[in-house]
Amino acid sequence: MEAVSDTDVQFWMAKAMIWGEDLSCSALLDTSRHLCSLRSFLQQVLQGLQQMSSTSEAMKTFPFVGQFLGRLCWNPCVIADERSQRLLLRCLSCLYSAEPLNAVEQKANMWIKDMLCHLISEEEGSVAHTTVKHAGVTPKRYHSEALQKVVSLMTEEVIKSCDGLPNTARCLNGNIHTMSTACVALVTCLEMSPLIGALLKHSVLCGCSCLNQEFIKEINEALISKRLVLEDEAVVNLWCYSPTCLEGAAVSFLESVLSGHETMTQSLDKHVNDSLLPRASAHHCHIFLTVNEIYRNVLTEIDENLAVRALIQVFTACFLQRLTGQKPQDRLPLRAFFPNVTPCLLTPLLTAPSEVPREAWLDHLSWIRSLLQSVTENEEAGEDGRAYQAVFEAWFLLVQCGYWVDTAAELLVLAAPENAEPLLWLLTFFHHPTNRGHQRSQQTAVAREAWTHLRMLKPHFAFIFINFTVFSHGPVSIITEITDKVLTEAAVKRRALWILALIRCRLNSAATRDDRVYSRLRTLQDTLL
Repeated sequence: MEAVSDTDVQFWMAKAMIWGEDLSCSALLDTSRHLCSLRSFLQQVLQGLQQMSSTSEAMKTFPFVGQFLGRLCWNPCVIADERSQRLLLRCLSCLYSAEPLNAVEQKANMWIKDMLCHLISEEEGSVAHTTVKHAGVTPKRYHSEALQKVVSLMTEEVIKSCDGLPNTARCLNGNIHTMSTACVALVTCLEMSPLIGALLKHSVLCGCSCLNQEFIKEINEALISKRLVLEDEAVVNLWCYSPTCLEGAAVSFLESVLSGHETMTQSLDKHVNDSLLPRASAHHCHIFLTVNEIYRNVLTEIDENLAVRALIQVFTACFLQRLTGQKPQDRLPLRAFFPNVTPCLLTPLLTAPSEVPREAWLDHLSWIRSLLQSVTENEEAGEDGRAYQAVFEAWFLLVQCGYWVDTAAELLVLAAPENAEPLLWLLTFFHHPTNRGHQRSQQTAVAREAWTHLRMLKPHFAFIFINFTVFSHGPVSIITEITDKVLTEAAVKRRALWILALIRCRLNSAATRDDRVYSRLRTLQDTLL
């Protein structure tokens, strides 16, 4: 155990006396800056107290401890920090005598009870209650309001500095850095949220990296672990300020979707919209490009990637809804968000099926097929890196706009043989974008045979099978019986649930509701679960 030095004792006693119950901004800043070091010192004191055999021995060995802990227990900044408060509670508990041996220990027990009541309760009759009863509030509320008052003053200062940007940015950046440093230990305190939001807004507006990086790191970790709640604008400003935080949010959301069973059976589009990523992407092009790059990298690295494809498709659809909801003068062109895609593909693929009359779906899909086919023919003719990249970009856009693949599968259920070719080609290209060994024609032939007989049910043809079960007019009892017998493996069932989740998302955006289809979809989900 590291001994508590006299120098440290003198330093921290002086600090505790200077801080007192001072509610000024300077006192809050100084206290916050020293919180991490204070916790280390309290940990040393705690370890020392744990070695004592009695309260009397502890008070003799650490004569400063009672006054020191007592002053800290009344400092609103210290007790607002959960870790500091926990250390105070443990130190006080170590001083408590289960069987007091003398009057000193009895008196110490009474004082310790009052301090514990002050920290963890609002019990009437405690010292805390008596001290602040003139204010007409409980101790907990008193310290919360005291902290809110100081934070409010600091927030107003930051907001006023935002109004003067960029003229005053240079001279205030030092103050902004100091404030962000003071907030590091208190980011999870509810009262700090307005100040955190104002600091993030200021830094985005001024375009300078003037915030303490530890402050940014603490905010990011607290948000991911759900220990901090910020307004939507503040979260987006955090992503704009720190690419690392944006990447972390995108990856964390991806992991939550892949690991969450409920996302397959509930509204995936609602889950995506709640993440704020579509809205932020629509207003900030660089956010969309960053999120897009992360998801496309994950897509190419995972073999069984149906869940990733589902997320990319729904994310893109939610993003496009947010983008089209903006005023035309505020909206960036689609080319800015899809800079590497062949321009002629953007309009047909980024137009949702709900925006096209149902009777025109087949023609629209044939148009998409012809455009994609021309890109693949260039790849076959060129056999160079640029041609391959163009095919990949075209395929990835098709993944993003996967609702047209869903629509092709739906039409294929009842399509006449002469209309099946473009639909089969699209499905084949979707599942086999590369044409190594010139296998695309062979794969299309296999798909045609599977469509005709539904006998060669490979994993990617579960996609066709599920669409048959949802949109066909056959009896539900027979469909569920076949589903039970065909989709037996856990991995295949999981893929089927993701396909159903995508179908549900597309139906939610349709102009009209087909209760028959919804009913069949729910029945299939129940069967698979």
